[in-house]
Amino acid sequence: MGPQRPLPSAAAALLWGFLLRLTAAQEAVLHASGNGTSSPSKDYCMLYNPHWTALPSTLENATAISLMNLTSTPLCNISDIPPDGVKNKAVVVQWGTCHFLEKARIAQTGGAKALLVANNSVLFPPSGNKSEFQDVKVLIAFFNHKDFKDMKQTLGDNITVQMYSPPSWPNFDYTMVVIFAIAVFTVALGGYWSGLIELENMKAMADAEDSDARRKKEDYLTFSPLTVVVFVVICCVMMVLLYFFYKWLVYVMIAIFCIASAMSLYNCLAALIHKIPYGQCTIVCRDRSIEVRLIFLSALCIAVAAVWAVFRNEDRWAWILQDILGIAFCLNLIKTLKLPNFKSCVILLGLLLLYDVFFVFITPFITKNGESIMVELATGPFGNNEKNDGNLVEATAQPSAPHEKLPVVIKVPKLAYFSVMSVCLMPVSILGFGDIIVPGLLIAYCRRFDEQTGSSSSVYYVSSTIAYAVGMILTFVVLVLMKKGQPALLYLVPCTLITASVVAWRRKEMKKFWKGSSYQMMDHPDYATSEENPEAAGEQILPQ
Repeated sequence: MGPQRPLPSAAAALLWGFLLRLTAAQEAVLHASGNGTSSPSKDYCMLYNPHWTALPSTLENATAISLMNLTSTPLCNISDIPPDGVKNKAVVVQWGTCHFLEKARIAQTGGAKALLVANNSVLFPPSGNKSEFQDVKVLIAFFNHKDFKDMKQTLGDNITVQMYSPPSWPNFDYTMVVIFAIAVFTVALGGYWSGLIELENMKAMADAEDSDARRKKEDYLTFSPLTVVVFVVICCVMMVLLYFFYKWLVYVMIAIFCIASAMSLYNCLAALIHKIPYGQCTIVCRDRSIEVRLIFLSALCIAVAAVWAVFRNEDRWAWILQDILGIAFCLNLIKTLKLPNFKSCVILLGLLLLYDVFFVFITPFITKNGESIMVELATGPFGNNEKNDGNLVEATAQPSAPHEKLPVVIKVPKLAYFSVMSVCLMPVSILGFGDIIVPGLLIAYCRRFDEQTGSSSSVYYVSSTIAYAVGMILTFVVLVLMKKGQPALLYLVPCTLITASVVAWRRKEMKKFWKGSSYQMMDHPDYATSEENPEAAGEQILPQ
């Protein structure tokens, strides 16, 4: 078979991306080692077709083969074989010029043991009409050209490789269950906590004699629709600035996260400590009484954030501290930030859904490298090998990553993360903070509305929390079926907004739910006012 006309790179990527789901590609480990008494070694990921060639399951049973670099020749003709020959070698060739099966046939004719196809962009699995190449028995595998360059830089030119395929892990992904539990727990607790604060504020407003004091409690919590729009615009600006000035601003974001998460962790734990009636000894400082246990709590929260900041790139355990700090951060924002009505919720969730879709699906058509801005920032741009597409993703956690990552996600490693297959699989599932906080603000509003209307069954809160759980499950289902990361807000926003709207419509409370109840349930004469005049009822919002 003669040389084939090469496909354009974009067309080839599309073609093989489509074929990827139709092939029986399987990951395997390419163990490379240099020659010498104290030779280093390193593992890389490769793809092969198990229906074409069988590989041993352990390194001990894998045959050591000398590696030969033929990336400078197309290997589309017998004449491309070097004078020294390729007998008993693992030959590395470039993708393109002719079909890789043709390259395999020529390599096999020269006596090669394996053909490794290096590609500059996408890992393509070995597939094709092998019926035309029935005589090809040599092992064929694909691996990333960047890995080949790293292999030469790390191990030199005299390299020996061993290829094996460890047993695959069960298809069930327990990280989905963990992330589901974390997300639902956080939004449910944050919404419930917001309702408790609302109930306390309502009682305080009913008992207080000074109307200015009543209003002051709420000024810093509530956001108007205009404030919501400004917030989304700021998010877009920050996203663009981070994309262009990542290597500087990432450290600013890390510092902000440390401070904000330490304060959030303190607020969450202090609320629990205040419920404990023991250990309430105090010290007086500048006419202020401070509990000693709260001083120790402050030191603990600062220490947790400081330890994470120092060891944030320690992939084996730093994710635990990041998750703890992240959960506290999300809880604190959900219970603190207040959307005054359903109108503000619709504006916020709708705009952030468009924001999410734009930065995930639209920006790849704008950026030079074809990657979405959201994905690049979530996983760390510039030399990153992680492959995902949105907020809920499966990402590659590389030990000693050469770049910093934004601490804006909940991370849960898979079991494969602790095995040799971590070089191949995408062993860390992540969920962005925004996928917890944004729907959580709606759930918090539903909980406050239940308190304001005196709903004993908390129907809005319960139904919206269930809707959030259903949205997460739907996200996981699409993730499994498409085998591709998903922007979770694409499913969470419709589920929660539609559910809350249906409940309000069925209860004939849509007008009140849309505008906010404004404490009309209070029997106090000062607050028994119309919902068209919320400020007279004590509800204060930020000035527009």
